[in-house]
Amino acid sequence: QVQLVESGGGLVQAGGSLRLSCAASVRTFSSYDMGWFRQAPGKEREFVASINWSGYSTYYADSVKGRFTISRDNAKNTVYLQMNSLKPEDTAVYYCAAKLRYTGRNDYRYWGQGTQVTVSS
Repeated sequence: QVQLVESGGGLVQAGGSLRLSCAASVRTFSSYDMGWFRQAPGKEREFVASINWSGYSTYYADSVKGRFTISRDNAKNTVYLQMNSLKPEDTAVYYCAAKLRYTGRNDYRYWGQGTQVTVSS
């Protein structure tokens, strides 16, 4: 069982930055690939970024490429999402998710409770 707790959300002006953190309660954090997803009001949840178990491979949605950076610290059981140049359309609840390494690309089985990010214009 993996428990995930996000933090770092808040209200920021357009052009500003936030860093989200996701702390995982699990014995072998390095056995899991991690991802960030978001859901805006009235919209479906969408993929934002992912990082593999070792941290060497990362993937981004086109909408955040060049602005967001995902990283992880396996010694601290934590994954981060650095968000720069924020836009009002980035407003959403952001979720951290985990899947066992070497499983399917979308096989995220564990989810956090989410953290709200609001970007004002």
